[in-house]
Amino acid sequence: MNQVAIRAEGLSKQYRIGGGPRYKTLRGSLSDLMSAALRPWRHRAPETIWALRNVSFEVKSGEVVGVIGRNGSGKSTLLKILSRISEPTEGRVEIRGRVGSLLEVGTGFHPELNGRENIFLSGAILGMRRAEIDRKFDEIVEFAEVEKFIDTPVKHYSSGMYLRLAFAVAAHLEPEILLVDEVLAVGDAAFQAKCLGKMGDVAAEGRTVLFVSHNMPAVQRLSKQAFWLDQGRLRQEGTAAAVVESYMSSVMAITHTAALPPDPERPMRLRRIQIECEASGGAGMLEFSDPISVALVFDVNRVVTSSHVACFVSNADGVCVLGTGDADLDAGRLSPRHPGRYQASFQIPAKLLGEGAYSITVTMGKPYVEVYDRHEGIVSFRIEDHTSRRRASQHVRRPGILGVELPWDVRELSE
Repeated sequence: MNQVAIRAEGLSKQYRIGGGPRYKTLRGSLSDLMSAALRPWRHRAPETIWALRNVSFEVKSGEVVGVIGRNGSGKSTLLKILSRISEPTEGRVEIRGRVGSLLEVGTGFHPELNGRENIFLSGAILGMRRAEIDRKFDEIVEFAEVEKFIDTPVKHYSSGMYLRLAFAVAAHLEPEILLVDEVLAVGDAAFQAKCLGKMGDVAAEGRTVLFVSHNMPAVQRLSKQAFWLDQGRLRQEGTAAAVVESYMSSVMAITHTAALPPDPERPMRLRRIQIECEASGGAGMLEFSDPISVALVFDVNRVVTSSHVACFVSNADGVCVLGTGDADLDAGRLSPRHPGRYQASFQIPAKLLGEGAYSITVTMGKPYVEVYDRHEGIVSFRIEDHTSRRRASQHVRRPGILGVELPWDVRELSE
């Protein structure tokens, strides 16, 4: 049975909003006293906010846990408490093992020290022996790609160099628990991929990882478990796939219809879009085994010699899984249109899109030349396979983005 690496019980953190600085000069204190005496009716207690409220959970040794939620939901506050940067207002946390954290760019670095000195400083803070740091030193420098600047004070580093070295130190000095905030978004795409790969290696070595991210595919790829924080409370915990799906479904509110006001300044303008399904699963859900109809109404406000109306269907991770338009772009068959109101429609075949949440983006214009009108995620919907759920005592979700049933040919071979 895996040992518990992190245990939080009733964890809460309260912050005070306003109220002035905590430490004041004598002059400032006397000024405040005089002001209070002259205007006693204006005095009011400082406002407070609970960044975390009664959060309890356990993380086993060797688990990789993604922490997700909207901005301001308490994710960074949680990691700061686990890193011992902040103390909880209420509750307690038990941590077993050395903790390495990367919560902000260059956390724990001294700007006057060079890269080499900061590597040894960070290692010492983590409780590493000098021999252990020496053994990992070359690997850290190579990963961070700062060989030429290793003896330069880090205050002269760019933010990218700072981040590369900070992450390399946190990931290579072998802490039992690694905490990573959304600082990876600062780096370029190549570095992000490199960091995610290293986090996967750390997890494979059996160390515990908690990381905050808005990158849902990364959360699902790297972690088996996930926590969803919502307004400081732990709204859901469970498998990464289930928690991410619930979170994205809440963010992507179901809206099957959208209407827009006219805009005569645009050559073309979307006025209305609606999606329908003959058999609805209830609560706005669409049935996997039935086709989905999409109807658009749009205005053409002046003559356009060529135009293209297109819809792009994206899943909850933001991946475009389907694109369709009213013209064949490869053949160059774009439609000329005169002023007036038009209706266009198409169907998404049954059993094409897998179960999950989706949104539709509408765009109109001359492809690769000019966009007349565009609406990102203007309508959204959710597909569920209610037919299979009714047939089976235990419903198992189909894997993959698409749900297409492919024909198989199975034959018995003679020996």
